[in-house]
Amino acid sequence: MSRLRELTAHEMTQGYAGGQFSPVEVTREVLAQIDRCEPELKGMWTVDHETALEAARQSEARWRQGEQVVVNGVSLDGVPITIKENIATKGVPMPLGTAVSDMTPQATDAPPAARMREAGAVFLGRTTMPDFGMLSSGLSSFHALARNPWNTTMNPGGSSAGAGVAGAAGYGPIHLGTDIGGSVRLPAAWCGLVGLKPSLGRVPIDPPFMGRAAGPMTRTACDAAMAMAVLSQPDSRDHMSVPAQAIDWLDLDLDLKGLRIGLQLDAGCGLPVDPQILDAVGAAARRFADAGASVEPLDSWMTPELLQGLDDFWRTRAGLDVQALDPDQRQKVLPIVREWAESGLGKSGEEVYRSYAATVEIRRRTVAATAHLDLVLSPVSPNVSFPAEWAYPADNDVARAMSHIGFTAPFNMSEQPAISVFCGHDDAGVPIGLQIAGRRFDDLGVLRAARLWEIIGPERRPWPFAAQ
Repeated sequence: MSRLRELTAHEMTQGYAGGQFSPVEVTREVLAQIDRCEPELKGMWTVDHETALEAARQSEARWRQGEQVVVNGVSLDGVPITIKENIATKGVPMPLGTAVSDMTPQATDAPPAARMREAGAVFLGRTTMPDFGMLSSGLSSFHALARNPWNTTMNPGGSSAGAGVAGAAGYGPIHLGTDIGGSVRLPAAWCGLVGLKPSLGRVPIDPPFMGRAAGPMTRTACDAAMAMAVLSQPDSRDHMSVPAQAIDWLDLDLDLKGLRIGLQLDAGCGLPVDPQILDAVGAAARRFADAGASVEPLDSWMTPELLQGLDDFWRTRAGLDVQALDPDQRQKVLPIVREWAESGLGKSGEEVYRSYAATVEIRRRTVAATAHLDLVLSPVSPNVSFPAEWAYPADNDVARAMSHIGFTAPFNMSEQPAISVFCGHDDAGVPIGLQIAGRRFDDLGVLRAARLWEIIGPERRPWPFAAQ
């Protein structure tokens, strides 16, 4: 049997049910892995050993009595998880990755944390993120630099940076992240994980915002589906959430025959796609075609102007947040984030409206371009891994801050589900991500495609924690 820290959530709950091992044994081993790796990787902000072990003991008692918590036909009772620090948990501050944070403990759990706590999951701690979640990087003015477990000289991506580290380093099987332009899928790609950005409203979140979603980052599609069975339960705090729907999240069988799949290799904006990524994603498309799908080229629909409009809109939003700080606080924000945000200030109403209109046009074009397809395959990012110390993949250039999100951000604006799955390694040994996007609300469809990809895709290298 694998070491307990290597088990998936599905394997853990099977072991609990069969009495082979207990939540306490699993939690102790996972906590030991965190203690072993964190001095170098820096993916965790807080780790609460005693709280985690007490939750594990309570879960152990429920399993022994046959009273384990089951939600939507799935039990995550006793499964160790981590939570990104911008998802509130009761009694813990929410620093948002920045040195100017309000460190007042949160009064309540945000919806994703609340659903996981109700399900009996064991909270190990909170994962790190960059300042205000405004970087695809593990760089922060508040946290130590997060590093990629596959190659510690390289970046894990972000903004769910610590969640990516935790997933690849064996800090338990399920990690909650958030995504407004790629912040689950980008670190999932560079850390070799399954990272799902659900349809907008499928997973209630507080505070809600245009394009913002919470989603699971896991090592398998099955574990992501198990997490979705719990996370997708309703919560009235999210005024954008969709009504509860009866979905059999573990029905992951997929027959590709007759499915129309688009292959998008050019985002139409941003960085050119690295040849290593073109090769990996092209090979993935051929495997889907060999398995029976109809795969057709898909032209780009984004433009540099639309991507710039989205970037400008976010700069103004972040600029107002930075402007609200007093001068001393403002100086504590990561300088490259402050420069990016403040460039959005001083705009006229007409300019801000034009940048907002770009987000609406991105939504329209994304839906129109993909409506005739069941799924879309593409790179997650056009670039391979980049140095750990960089804020941005584009040569650390703030002027090109969003040049790597041309494949991911459109599906945030269109509210469609999209998932990152492993499809190869770059020359630095860091994973490459394949994005699979689906029609709005067909979250199960993209999970099924991700599960099929695990069957038909290339053999994986061992996880970094397997050699420890």
